[in-house]
Order: sequence, then structure tokens, then C-alpha cells
Amino acid sequence: MRRHSTSTSEPAPQADPGKPKHGDWDTLKTLIPYLWVYKWRVIAALGCLIGAKMANVGVPLILKRLIDHLSISPTDPRALMLLPLGLLVAYGALRLSTTVFTELREFLFARVTQRAVRTIALRVFRHLHALSLRFHLNRQTGGMTRDIERGTRGVSSLISYTLFNILPTLVEITLVLGYLVVQYDIWFSAITAVALVSYIVFTVVVTDWRTHFRRTMNDLDSKANTKAIDSLINYETVKYFGNEDYEAKRYDEGLKSFESAAVRSQTSLSVLNTGQSLIIATAVTLILWRATEGVIAGTMTLGDLVLVNAFMIQLYIPLNFLGVIYREIKQSLADMERLFGLLEQNKEVDDSPGAQPLHTTQGARVAFSNVDFSYDPKRQILFDVDFTIPAGTTTAVVGHSGSGKSTMSRLLFRFYDVNSGSITIDGQDLRDVTQESLRQAIGIVPQDTVLFNDTIEYNIAYGKPGASKAEIVTAARAASIHEFIESLPDGYSTMVGERGLKLSGGEKQRVAIARTLLKNPAILIFDEATSALDSRAEQAIQAQLKEIAKNRTTLVIAHRLSTVADAQQILVLDHGKIVERGTHQQLLAAEGMYAQMWERQQAKKDEELVET
Repeated sequence: MRRHSTSTSEPAPQADPGKPKHGDWDTLKTLIPYLWVYKWRVIAALGCLIGAKMANVGVPLILKRLIDHLSISPTDPRALMLLPLGLLVAYGALRLSTTVFTELREFLFARVTQRAVRTIALRVFRHLHALSLRFHLNRQTGGMTRDIERGTRGVSSLISYTLFNILPTLVEITLVLGYLVVQYDIWFSAITAVALVSYIVFTVVVTDWRTHFRRTMNDLDSKANTKAIDSLINYETVKYFGNEDYEAKRYDEGLKSFESAAVRSQTSLSVLNTGQSLIIATAVTLILWRATEGVIAGTMTLGDLVLVNAFMIQLYIPLNFLGVIYREIKQSLADMERLFGLLEQNKEVDDSPGAQPLHTTQGARVAFSNVDFSYDPKRQILFDVDFTIPAGTTTAVVGHSGSGKSTMSRLLFRFYDVNSGSITIDGQDLRDVTQESLRQAIGIVPQDTVLFNDTIEYNIAYGKPGASKAEIVTAARAASIHEFIESLPDGYSTMVGERGLKLSGGEKQRVAIARTLLKNPAILIFDEATSALDSRAEQAIQAQLKEIAKNRTTLVIAHRLSTVADAQQILVLDHGKIVERGTHQQLLAAEGMYAQMWERQQAKKDEELVET
């Protein structure tokens, strides 16, 4: 078995996806491998793109020849012979070719785009589930989900704008400039080139200046959304304290800041659009002036005038949208930057190289060996915790709130790694086995049960995806909740609501018990498993839990000492240290902390009986 570091140094700070740390090219380089999976489709789509633009540029050329041929006087004997049927057919064919090539390009690239979006979204989803509990305790769900939504949408937008707008425009500009240089006076290509360069430089500079407005809007949008989601999730708490107006005020503060940022963004957009229109209008005017002079001087035909004008119109249309497209690309890159920032979050707890599946029997030996742990280096939670749970036995951990009881269950699930010492199952260090196999071997009934917003059947079956209805019913019977479920109008198809809020605390806990029973793990953890139940229900389920725990290794975290009196070993935890250990009788005889806690609880129980 390899040796493990016992460093207690603070984990490296994690990347904040809300703060840009990469350039646009870095973001693009991250995206390209997702597209290159379908490289032949990409190459074919690019071929169609070039074909479409060549056909599009060919249309004005055919139009020029048509006009030049029709310029012959009707009395000229050659007029009937020169009816340009071939040119008319060619004109129509080129128009059709432009559309066919464009649609074929989009058809070829559709799967590339959607598969890239799907792959990236799935990878982010998996990565978020792989991150440590520390990250998820610090996260703001509303803002993070908005970042994911905008980021995946940004991937699709970036591909669409780049392949379907920017690249075709550049190809067309190259073809047009090449033709103007070869066929006409240098002034035509010079005016066009200067206008294009001026337009692009102006657009890039102003759009880059505007980008920080978009980032600010994103941040403020995420913050406002986070406040709204958090408030709605805690709907009952808001109602308990009558703080609807307070929550609305907090939300409106976020909306007010977003409004100001949006106004600044729109103002800067007006500056951009005005400048772009000025450049294009000037260029078109100069081009037509030169062409008109050429026709008057006899150096150019009417067909040449129409050709130059058609070229400028064809360039003007995509150029008119180039600023919008470039701005959208920059915005998409900013959104993707936040999405890829989530992928860069440090996992903190990861499978070690060569990690093997955990091998256990029905009852597994669990050992904490001199474990020290702290969530924050400034505040240690566990101090030199050392104990063993023999295979197939039950060990209970009791103590005051905040003594570190639940932390032990989190460490056993390896939501965190210990600072020093080790935790082993059947002699296998948790850091040497895969997390998937480790968590498959452990089942837990937590104190705070959270259910999915789905049916009761789905929530019970979550312990064993794919379980049959008979297995689900058997687990529900064992958890003493089957009769309750059957009494509901929709039975097992009853929706439990957000986080299971349509069920009482006791009902949620029994669903959690059924879910764990269905999982059938080798190791059980009961973290205040019956805390939400009344005395009668607690006694019924306690008897069932004892039956379930037979021949299984069980860790019981409890506040009510009466529920753990039959445990083979009881650990008394105080400020992160084990101060007493033994059986119920041994600890009572020791007359220490456990005995004092027992006396207080018994006295309280007697008082409640007198009151009833």
C-alpha cells in the first residue's frame, strides 16, 4: 500500500469562472477538438461554403454579360442571333447553386454543431458532479446554471456566426477584390480595400471597448438570478418571516444595476452602428462616382457599372451585419469562457492513478486511524480520531452539536480527504480505491433528506436505478411507508415537489430509508435517521433498522441516546476528540459525559410524559 501525504496545507484557490483569465484564441483552441471529431464533415462543409460564394460572385458577372449583350441596337442584324439564352440559364443556375451549396453546408455542419454542444454540456455536467463537496457548498446555483446555459448557447452561436457568416464574407471579399484588381482601375480595389480595412478596424476596436459592458451585464444578470433562485428555493422561510418585500427589494437592486449596464451597452451600440454606416456609405458613393466617370469616358460599359454596383451591394449586406456578428462572436466567447472556467475548477478529491475497485464482503471492517481533519486550516474539526468498526457490527457516535459527528460520515464517503491519518475499509485505504466503488458500498440515511422533484417511486428507485416495481414496494414496506403511499390518490406516482417539500419530514425520511434499503450496501450510515419521526414511528423503524443492520457494518450518528443503547460500541465525541468509548452499560458505569447526557435526556423524557 502506498504512503499518503499528511500535508495540512490549504488547497490551492480555485478558478473563478466569472473572471476572465484566457484570451479569445485560448477559448477557440479549447473548442476546436470538439469540432474536429467530424473532420470530414467540416472539410465538406467548407467546400460547400467556397462553392456557394463562387456561385454568388458569378451572378454579377453573368449579369454584366447580359447587359452588355443587350446593349446592341434592335436594328442591328446580330440582335436576334445574340439572344443570350445560355446566359439566362447560367444566371438562374448560379442563383440556385448559391442556395443549394448554402443549405448543403448547413446540413453537413448541423450534426457537428449539435454534437459539440452536447459533448461540452455533458462534460461540464460530469465535471460538476466530480467536484468536491467544498465547491458545491460555496457555489451559487442560480448563477452557475445561467453560466452553463449561456455557455452552451454560446458554442452554437460561435460556430454559426463563424462558419456561416464571417468565413463566407471573407471568401467573398477575397474573390471580389481579386476581380477588381485584375479587370478595373486600381481606384476601385483601393477604395474597396480601404473601406473594408477601416470598417473592420473600427468594428473590432469599438466592439472590444463594448465587451466589458457585456461582461458586466453577465455578472449582474447572474447575481440577480442567483438571488431570485435562492429566494424561491427558500420560499417557506421567506413566508415564515414575512420578508416578501425585503426579497423583492434585494432582487430589484440587482435588476437596477443590470438596467444601468444594459443602457450603457445600448448607447455604445448606437455609436458602433453609426460609424459603420458612415464608412459603408462613403465607400459606395466613391465607387459609383468612379464607375460613372468610366462610363462617360467610354472606358467602362453599362454592364461594368452594374457589375461594380452589384459587387458593392453583395459586400454591403454581409458587411452591414459584420459588426453585429463580430459583437455576437465576442459575446459568445465571453460566455464560453465562463463555461470552460467551470471545467478548470479543481476536483480536489480525485481517484489516484491506478485506483482499484473496493472489494468488500457483506460486513466490512472500517477503521479510522489517527485522523485529523479541518474544512478550514484555521479551524480543525477532528483531532486524532482512532477507532475500528468490526465487520458486521454497529458503532454509534454521539455528542453535542458541532462536535464533528457528521464530518466522520462525509470522510467515509470521501467527500473530503483527511489531513493526516487514514481511513480504511477491509484494509483498503479510501485514497487507493475508486470513488464510484466506494460509494456503491455505502448507504446513508441522512438527517436532512432531500428528494428529487419527481415521483415517490422515482425517489425510492434512485437507490438502485432500474429496480423492478416489486423491489421498490418491498423496500417501501420495510421502511413502513408502503401503506401511506397506497393511501395517496396517485400512489407511487405521487410527485413529491421541489426538494420533497410536499411530504412531511418523517415521510421524507422513510423514503430515504427505503431508498437505502433498495441499494443494499455493505456498510450503512444512519445520520440521525429517525430524528424527524414521532416516538411511535421511531420505535417501529428502529426495530426495522436493527434488523437491517444485522450482518452489516453500521455507523450510527445519533443525538437520542436511547436509539443507540444496543450498539456494540459507542463513541462519545466532544470538540472533535473521542473522550469516551464502550457499550451503553460501560459508559453509564463510568459516570462521565455519556452518563450525564443520558440523565438529561431521561429527565426531559419524563417531563414530556407528565405534560401529556
